[in-house]
Amino acid sequence: MDKQRVDRSEGFGERLLGLLLDRAPHLPPQLIAPLIAEEVGRVGGRDVSILLQDYAQELLVPLPGRKLHVSQPQPVIDSPAGRAFLRGEAVEVPLARGGVRMYLPLLDGSDTVGVMALTLDGVGEDDRRLLRRLAGLVADLLVTKNAYTDQFFLARRREPMSVSAEIQWGLLPPLTMTVPQVAVAGMLEPAYRVAGDSFDYALNDNILHVAVIDAMGHGLNAAAMATIAIGAYRHARRVFVSLAEKYTYMDDAIARQFGPDHFVTAQLMHLNITTGELELVNAGHPAPLLIRDGKVLRQLDSATTLPVGFGGEEPRIREHTLQQGDRVLCYTDGIIEEHVTGGELFGEERLIRCVNRLGENPSQGMRADLRRLSHTLKSERGGHTSDDATLFMIEWRGGAADHLAVLD
Repeated sequence: MDKQRVDRSEGFGERLLGLLLDRAPHLPPQLIAPLIAEEVGRVGGRDVSILLQDYAQELLVPLPGRKLHVSQPQPVIDSPAGRAFLRGEAVEVPLARGGVRMYLPLLDGSDTVGVMALTLDGVGEDDRRLLRRLAGLVADLLVTKNAYTDQFFLARRREPMSVSAEIQWGLLPPLTMTVPQVAVAGMLEPAYRVAGDSFDYALNDNILHVAVIDAMGHGLNAAAMATIAIGAYRHARRVFVSLAEKYTYMDDAIARQFGPDHFVTAQLMHLNITTGELELVNAGHPAPLLIRDGKVLRQLDSATTLPVGFGGEEPRIREHTLQQGDRVLCYTDGIIEEHVTGGELFGEERLIRCVNRLGENPSQGMRADLRRLSHTLKSERGGHTSDDATLFMIEWRGGAADHLAVLD
């Protein structure tokens, strides 16, 4: 590429990113995408697309906007954009007419919020470094502006969404999180009608706090119970109570708000990401599965207490020790209680067979593996999801001593 025509030097790159940082905070959301396309044009890029994941996690859909190249949605599986999204790595595709089509993951921390695609006549190491930084800045802008616009939501929505699903999606933390010691990923089905299922997590110092819940019923009542349960859980977590006391906080909130005939099943966990020690409270929920080397080793048993809202006694905590690379799969009963051909329940044995079958293939990362499992399970159930069906997976990657190199 002619350096006189397009300057991609380090100094120019810093000025470009600085200019974008200076201008973006003062622009309304609808002008962010045109600004991105304009700045990419300064480094010789063209046909810029911003692709966001739809709520069913099946497609990457283009964000409309002036100066953006709006193409057809790209499948998450078997497309260059999907590979960049799932792997969190840039993908380069040489074009027959010359040049390179680049797909850059838009990373907000460790969560991929979308993909930026653009075409360049040629790509060097300086270009790759600058575009990685630019993609990171674009991700930050999208996350920030998303807080006060519906435009990104509307682009991601591919079919009508129920009010209960709107509530649940607004309640969720990021669907994925990855740090050197641990990774998590979650899936909600049916994406546009989910009501009572939810999950939450937080990494505070060396403890990963996790809750997976399933509120009884359907529709708005279930969504309201889930919202109260998660709200009580977050409150308890933030006042530094024990795992057993978290259950008590949630139990009291549901009982006071909804009375004795309503309940929420829950799994509450603390994982020490340095040692792999896992504490588990099970309140009427299906037991999580321990996956080692791609195969289900066993259930993580615990003394089951009453569901949240029934006024159960203080729960007993079961302790487990994970090995490096172990995964813990949590799921709600909508996975195993779906009726398949002949009226038979799907069942836990089928679930385990599906997990084991997928484990025979090389891992593509937490997000990709969980997505494959979710869609495999849906296919095995004949495409039916009559009840909420949630998956949440944790992968323990080893203690701090195993990852000191990241700080070097």
